Amino acid sequence: MMALHKVFYLTMAEYSSLLSDLSENITNEDLEQLKSACKEDIPEDQSNNITSSKEWFSYLEKNDKLAQDNLSYIEHIFEISRRPDLLTRVIEYRTTVLKISEDDEIDTKLTRIPSAKKYKDIIRQPSEDEIIKLAPPPKKV
Repeated sequence: MMALHKVFYLTMAEYSSLLSDLSENITNEDLEQLKSACKEDIPEDQSNNITSSKEWFSYLEKNDKLAQDNLSYIEHIFEISRRPDLLTRVIEYRTTVLKISEDDEIDTKLTRIPSAKKYKDIIRQPSEDEIIKLAPPPKKV
């Protein structure tokens, strides 16, 4: 039982660290975009009261949209908000801390969001055949 508590606290610390890291990379302008992306889930009067990314994460946690082992909602929000930098951090946490790999992903909560299946392509490296080779830019005369 003691070992289980230790793992929980380690994961909790990693989760807190993840949220802190994400918060540092979310400006006020970003926050407005993120809140807009989840306007169906946050009533406007409550959305107006959220003035920091920490408050946004807290709101999502209180409303069962975010937990240390359930990140699919923010992955989706970061994807539709075109924030691959934030999305990548969440995926790294999921694959290293939670040990949910792309193979396990099919059986997790992630499949509730149809677009989550696309994350597999972000995690895996493309093969040589999939890499698009660009021609060098034309030389100026």
